[in-house]
Amino acid sequence: MFTLAHLSDIHLGPLPELSFRELASKRVTGYVNWHRNRRRVMFGDTLTSLVADMKAHKPDHVAVTGDLVNLATKTEIVGAGLWLQDLGGPLDVSVVPGNHDAYVPGALKRACAEWHDYMVGDNPLASIGHLFPYVRLRGNVAIFGVNSAEATAPFFATGSFKRKQALALAKMLEACRTTGHFCVVMIHHPPVSNATSWHKRLMGKQFFWKVIREVGADLVLHGHTHLDTLHWIAGTDGLVPVVGVPSASQNAGSEKPAARYNLFQIDGEPGAWTLVQRERGLKRDGSGIDWIRERQLMTNGETANVGDQEDAPPAGSAR
Repeated sequence: MFTLAHLSDIHLGPLPELSFRELASKRVTGYVNWHRNRRRVMFGDTLTSLVADMKAHKPDHVAVTGDLVNLATKTEIVGAGLWLQDLGGPLDVSVVPGNHDAYVPGALKRACAEWHDYMVGDNPLASIGHLFPYVRLRGNVAIFGVNSAEATAPFFATGSFKRKQALALAKMLEACRTTGHFCVVMIHHPPVSNATSWHKRLMGKQFFWKVIREVGADLVLHGHTHLDTLHWIAGTDGLVPVVGVPSASQNAGSEKPAARYNLFQIDGEPGAWTLVQRERGLKRDGSGIDWIRERQLMTNGETANVGDQEDAPPAGSAR
């Protein structure tokens, strides 16, 4: 059995001191939002406790689906790199960036350079000039990293998934489906409709759906919404679970779910996979971390439709 842990939306705090030059950009809106809202509900010992609890369960690998930082300053990005080193080695942790990691032009390039070893596939030569998508093979599991993060205008947090990345992902997925790997795709923005408001949506969902429908995958992981969600999209062999997780830094007592992480237990073989999602997180009263729920997502290759289904549109269409 292979156990894959899933964390997202770390939003490491507190904010560093910012210069006037750094604030003379979209960062000023994020700075105000941090001090008005997130500073009160996303800073403290919550993240430290959650990570310690996750490590105690000794997962085989950890997936981090973006938003490690808040305003993507140089200081934050370097600090997030140190946090990743504490989380685990590059061979044991896979990362994709989120919109906060690409908050302003140039930030994503800096983050990718600083966190490079956590976002490169098994063949480093294949990533020269472009990191995404990448694939890492860990036992009988193939982990794919997809980038949806990009710098946007103030008050927007959209992401994009374009045709070029879709074609590359399809090629990688096809190779790993042929070798019989259990295929997990990581992306920051949820690749489903109505998962979040229009100014935070993923543009290019139709390309993602087309890849999954025509090539297939076994599990899709995302962050961005800070919610515990389960959707399904059409794959080659049935429905594919799309799982979101709350922020790993969220304190108890706010309108969003308190901090959680997922443990996915993967067992079986091609055509007969078994997939169980076990969710742990901070109790509502903040008194400690406990089991939240357990879901049987796949049994002997058969998926259990226990969430909302996203019907993939016809080829070439868009929503």
